[in-house]
Amino acid sequence: MRITRDTTDRLTIGIGQLLRVGRQLSHRAARELYGDLPSYGWAVLVPLESGGEQRLSALALQLGVDGSVASRQVAVLERSGLITRRPDPLDGRASLIGLSEAGRAVLAHTREVRGQWAIDALADWSDDEAVLLSRLVERLSADLAAAGVDRARHPVPG
Repeated sequence: MRITRDTTDRLTIGIGQLLRVGRQLSHRAARELYGDLPSYGWAVLVPLESGGEQRLSALALQLGVDGSVASRQVAVLERSGLITRRPDPLDGRASLIGLSEAGRAVLAHTREVRGQWAIDALADWSDDEAVLLSRLVERLSADLAAAGVDRARHPVPG
């Protein structure tokens, strides 16, 4: 059975409210959560933590940004000591970008703060409910990304 119009309206309104709350919280909490880390810092550091050292082009692809944007972001994080850069042993013209120990410490602190916020916000939830929400949010994110890619390839005639 397909999703009804009422359900999609409720869902998109709920997502909009969630995004607004997230923006409000991020403005208020950015200093505590990220310290001097730029707003894009978390998004750049996490793939380096999970994927290890990589070329800038691979990182840009994961971030969904142009190489020049990734280059500027990496330069700022490198100057802050959160990212390391070394020559690629397979191609001396390229560099490998990696996470420094300071970058790992920033991620650990951020996870600790975010984790405590989640514990506080979900205090009345069971673990099963929180796991279900996590799975559904992950699925929604993946499906929205796929729909966006599909829409870009096949725009709806207007």
